[in-house]
Amino acid sequence: MCIRDRAAPLLARAVRLARWAGPATRVGAGGELVEAQLPAAAEHLGLGDDEDGAAYASEAWRLAVDTGLLDVEDPEGEEAEDDAEGTVTVGENLGLLTSGSPQDVLAIWLDGLEAVHADATAPAFDDFADLIGEDGSVDFEALDWDPQEEAEFLDGVLGNLYLLTLSEAGPADAPVPLPALAASMVVPEDMGEPTDDVLEQVSEVMMRLDDQFRVLAPIGIVEYRPVDEALLTEEGEEATPPADDDDVTRYGMVKLTPLGLYGIRERMLEAGVDAPAVGDLADKGADVLLDGIAYYPEEAARTEVGLWLGRRGTDEAEAAAAELLGAARGADERAPLRRLHCQQALALVGPEAEPAVRAVLDDPELGGLARVWLAERGAADVPAPPESMIFWLAVDTIAAQLDADGDLEELQELVEGLSGQHSGFFDQAWRVEHPATPDVLEAVGRLHRDRKIAKDARKAAFKARSRAKD
Repeated sequence: MCIRDRAAPLLARAVRLARWAGPATRVGAGGELVEAQLPAAAEHLGLGDDEDGAAYASEAWRLAVDTGLLDVEDPEGEEAEDDAEGTVTVGENLGLLTSGSPQDVLAIWLDGLEAVHADATAPAFDDFADLIGEDGSVDFEALDWDPQEEAEFLDGVLGNLYLLTLSEAGPADAPVPLPALAASMVVPEDMGEPTDDVLEQVSEVMMRLDDQFRVLAPIGIVEYRPVDEALLTEEGEEATPPADDDDVTRYGMVKLTPLGLYGIRERMLEAGVDAPAVGDLADKGADVLLDGIAYYPEEAARTEVGLWLGRRGTDEAEAAAAELLGAARGADERAPLRRLHCQQALALVGPEAEPAVRAVLDDPELGGLARVWLAERGAADVPAPPESMIFWLAVDTIAAQLDADGDLEELQELVEGLSGQHSGFFDQAWRVEHPATPDVLEAVGRLHRDRKIAKDARKAAFKARSRAKD
């Protein structure tokens, strides 16, 4: 396996320099290519006429060393002078790029990503000499730089970009506007109109990310269209987030590449962060499926369920439906969300599932969603639900949406719609035998835009909690 030049141009340049290097190649004590060698290295890369060719060559050389494509030995002896030169030999990983397995190649690329990630979070300064103390040591405190904090911030940004990518129809879709990505790190979810202070923070993060994505793009993790320099102001070089969508592309556009999706997921998993990937659950049981897609973006969850059903085929549709329904039962906190996803999964099953669905019509936890499934397909002889089931289903549905942490306006519409369908809703709702009843009624009291109804909901929540204690 090889990673093509266009997929990861920086790694491709590093490989070319590693193959170019020989016994006469001169390197500094820190492993860097000496300045006198940079023009020849740039020429070998086809960058001899580029004014930044030497800088690109230096960057590629450092990556070749960092990824083990080259091995550099420091000058011999503890008392070697600062201008002493080291020696360079071919590293073991250079051969793996052509003779190793795909996983070997991806592991080398991940090492490169780690090195470039460190470069992207390194501090920027105008004059390094200003940081050197009288004793020759570097005053790191003057940098006002916390490497761990910087790395965690960039990982958070890339994690958000990963989830935003999954929320679209696929990785090849349109890129994410840089202002939207910056806002995801700054603007609180429950904030309405951002304040001037928050907008200023978004602007600062945009410019910070603009610098970082310019560094990350050559390793192949993202495709990036930088901020239009014409929009930058002289003071602080910050761009104001766009006021209309027509100009949004000028403020930077970014999307993860297929390599980027792989790399970010690996970093997230290594850090112990749940990183969904469509297809992971296709061979698992229904219980794992419904729990696993609980917080997937809608499109990704639908695709995952489709793959899960596809492995079972039409002949097993009834058995698959029965397995989904069985996994949806429960009184634990995540059960309402499992039932919601079960209902959505059943929507992808054909009429072959009807016997399994009818089998749970009398089930107090599943009878409501079973009736919904049958009614949506125009099935005959669907029994009317008892009143207790209607109220139980309303509570369960709101509990599921609260757990899903969806759009606030949509949640308000759901709350107001369900509570408004039945006269005397709160007189009955607080008696519902559902573990989430008190929490749901309190949420209705917070979310309902009619003050009187919200007050009634809070009173009902108090009754429900009192009843639960008895």
